[in-house]
Amino acid sequence: MNILETIVANKKIEVESKKLEKSISDLEMSDLFQRKTLSLHEFLLDKNRTGIIAEYKRKSPSKGIINNISTVEDVTKAYAEYASGISVLTDEKFFGGNTNDLLKARFNQIPILRKDFMIDEYQIIEAKSIGADVILLIAACLTVQEVKQFASLAKRLGLEVLLEIHNDEELGHICDDIDFVGVNNRNLKTFIVDIDTSLHLINKIPTGKLAIAESGISNVDTIVTLHNAGFKGFLIGENFMKEPNPSVAFASFVTQLKTKLE
Repeated sequence: MNILETIVANKKIEVESKKLEKSISDLEMSDLFQRKTLSLHEFLLDKNRTGIIAEYKRKSPSKGIINNISTVEDVTKAYAEYASGISVLTDEKFFGGNTNDLLKARFNQIPILRKDFMIDEYQIIEAKSIGADVILLIAACLTVQEVKQFASLAKRLGLEVLLEIHNDEELGHICDDIDFVGVNNRNLKTFIVDIDTSLHLINKIPTGKLAIAESGISNVDTIVTLHNAGFKGFLIGENFMKEPNPSVAFASFVTQLKTKLE
């Protein structure tokens, strides 16, 4: 099995275990289940923000431990000032995250993306119950019908939906209930990164779906290139978290970006 297949196989076991621990009825009783969600769409179009969706991530299958010292509260508080959204990894086995990380980040008044491998409707209801505003659906591990089914449920719950694609074939997963199309420059089956993936696919994304570039963004010049190509959002994971102080790294990056875009 490739990396993605291994992750999905584990995720199926994990979700079944979670269902035994907490029922859907229990999830729906959460205080956060009733909260009005924040719109990432609006934040991405806010001229006072950067378009950056900054990620809190402890580790990855390809890099191992990235940062297991900086707290989710400190890092996301720094992100919230200028980012358009915050992404929180909630996969435990492969990325070192958990749903409590998202709960801890929820004090921020900025849209939060639950970053995980969604393979069951249970996870979407769970996302709503822990305070997420946006969910991620990955085309590489879902059928076209599953994307439609999961996106429809998310919209009924008031969540926005980011569909992640990596190639031309996955464009067929885009449906009406998708809010954003993210182009992952990292091939999830090989973990090879190529920024040209975004530049190749941008003009094939339907008008009306905001385009978000994901992975491989480590300098402001790359954002300028992607912005000029038509991308409205830029999901950045390891670039800040790999630094001794992610908050300082993010602030420095924003200062450089503002200078470039002036």
